[in-house]
Amino acid sequence: MNKARKITEQLTFNTLKDNKMASEINRDMVIENKMDDYEKIDQYNPKKIQELAGHYEQVLHLVGEDPSREGLEKTPERVAKAMQFLTHGYDLDPAKILKSAMFQEDYKQMVIVKDIEIYSMCEHHMLPFVGKAHVAYIPNKYIVGLSKIPRVVDAYARRLQVQERLTTQIKECIQQTLNPMGVAVVIEAHHYCMMMRGIQKQNSVTTTSDFTGAFLTEKTRAEFIHLIGSNLH
Repeated sequence: MNKARKITEQLTFNTLKDNKMASEINRDMVIENKMDDYEKIDQYNPKKIQELAGHYEQVLHLVGEDPSREGLEKTPERVAKAMQFLTHGYDLDPAKILKSAMFQEDYKQMVIVKDIEIYSMCEHHMLPFVGKAHVAYIPNKYIVGLSKIPRVVDAYARRLQVQERLTTQIKECIQQTLNPMGVAVVIEAHHYCMMMRGIQKQNSVTTTSDFTGAFLTEKTRAEFIHLIGSNLH
């Protein structure tokens, strides 16, 4: 009885252990978020992870570290996964994101989504730049689900970028997909390549802007700038 009970308990333990391991793998490898006709899947590519991890192990050697010591044993894999996540925007189609939630609506006033957090990677030094994006458009027959605008921002930000190009890409995607009467994009960001190295200026902020259509007129652009600077909530 005791022996049989021990075997049963061991089998139960092994099953729970296997289930826990599978759950952890699934959690790490696949995050699925379905919405309307658009399906977003963040998934690590095992082959890429393995190749990247090998390179990061060599980097650790080259900077004088020992990749086999306890604190660094899994660091190459962790960094490989982090890098794949930080650049997963290459696998996303921003126009498809917008098209998944376009609705006909007779609204012709400004729509603004402001203070959208941005986390991107400078392509020159591969260091982060972080900040906020403010995006507006004036509908022309179609509006878009509000969450899709931050998703478009993320799709372009999660790549190796420069802030100037990021600003223009967001603007062009919204303009070409929704065909609104105008689009406005302003981005404010802190660049760690200027803060951690080089000139080492901790309080500098870079601001970029791009406009189309109605926002090229001074009155409309001034209204947009005023609203993104106002604390209305």
